[in-house]
Amino acid sequence: MLTLLEQLQRYTASDALPMHMPGHKRNTALSPYLQTLGAELDVTEIHGFSDLHDPSGALAKRMEDAAALYGSRRAWWLVNGSTSGILAGIFAATQPGDEVIVARNCHKSVYNALLLRGLTPHYLYPTAFPGESFSGPVTAEQTETAFQTHPGTKLLILTSPTYEGVTSDVVAVSTIAHAHGAAVFVDEAHGAHFGLSPDFPQSAVTLGADLVVQSLHKTLPSLTQTGLLHLCSDRIDPAQAGFWLSVFETSSPSYLLMASIDGCVALLTKQKATLCGQWLDVLAAFRPELKHLHLVHTADPSKLVISTRRADITGPELMARLREGFHIELEMAAADYAIAMTGMGDTAKTLERLARALLDIDGTLSPSMPSPPFALPETEQVLSIAAALSAATEQCPFRDAVGRISADFLWAYPPGIPLVTPGERVTRELADYAARFSAVGITLYSPKNLPSGMLNLVKTP
Repeated sequence: MLTLLEQLQRYTASDALPMHMPGHKRNTALSPYLQTLGAELDVTEIHGFSDLHDPSGALAKRMEDAAALYGSRRAWWLVNGSTSGILAGIFAATQPGDEVIVARNCHKSVYNALLLRGLTPHYLYPTAFPGESFSGPVTAEQTETAFQTHPGTKLLILTSPTYEGVTSDVVAVSTIAHAHGAAVFVDEAHGAHFGLSPDFPQSAVTLGADLVVQSLHKTLPSLTQTGLLHLCSDRIDPAQAGFWLSVFETSSPSYLLMASIDGCVALLTKQKATLCGQWLDVLAAFRPELKHLHLVHTADPSKLVISTRRADITGPELMARLREGFHIELEMAAADYAIAMTGMGDTAKTLERLARALLDIDGTLSPSMPSPPFALPETEQVLSIAAALSAATEQCPFRDAVGRISADFLWAYPPGIPLVTPGERVTRELADYAARFSAVGITLYSPKNLPSGMLNLVKTP
């Protein structure tokens, strides 16, 4: 069977006249950028190419191949990133007004789903990762307590792995959620490589979750915006998942992105053992070179978490020095650590270059007393997200907002986890947490593009 890319190439080579979208008409002579971007292969839903939202024939078979690769019951292609899968999956698993338990370190798209679906969230704060300033796993004990406290909960939503590569015990928490009559949605956007090798953690797809979303592009050879939504049980109606995907995913999907998903799945189906083995070999050679640096070991070996707590440098400063002095761009920096994401496309040469740069920088640093780790502080949800967003508001400096109710989201991006959500009361701990981000040069964003250091608050009578 031809791959989607091969189909596109065959169609392009034919004499078919495109009296349809897109407007470039596959005429790459209009401008060099069209040829560079592959516009000659850019088609729309025409005869012979099926429809992402009503797949049949070869396209349906290729989605079955994606499900077979990961062991899910069904897999949908995503061309609007994991965000579209998160929105569709949460909508498919809930009804308006449902109670849901949400790990508080979830991506901002989860909070958008809570808002749009009118859900009542009960936040579960993951345990702290030992000795570091980021979240650890969601535990079985926390999960059981949350369900005992909120017995009407219909859905549990958690992120595993986290941006830093921390995983939760999906088997345990899923077993608890199911015993309480709730479904489980796992944001596995950063774990599309999970389960492809026994040396990577197992995927939530096979650990008891009911719906799992993955971003192929984060670690695997696929173009940005490509992902998968997996159905893993009969607790979720596949027709509902498909319907909500048609709502949240574009009605004009890019066949270039779909060809990327197809190619990625086909490549991994044939060569996952070889490609994962090469990647893991490169990682295994890298870590010993830097054994005296503070590389934090989390469950996912592909994530290189570089702590700066014991040196006289911050995460953003390390990121800037790598960029300016060595032309190496990290994935993200927090106040006292930075993340270098690796992927299947990395080689011994790329990681050797990173290692040399880190060793060069390390030689210029002085040791310092470790700064105390800090984690996202717990807050009180006073109003629903919708109620806070529709309330009369006023702007206030974040440092002066203690005791007041937020009317906005505020986050660092990446990773896109809200420091505060609409309806939460700002505590002194939260204000200090935000101030520490600002002090090291990390920009905090709000959807309303407020001036730096400001927050929208519910207006007091």
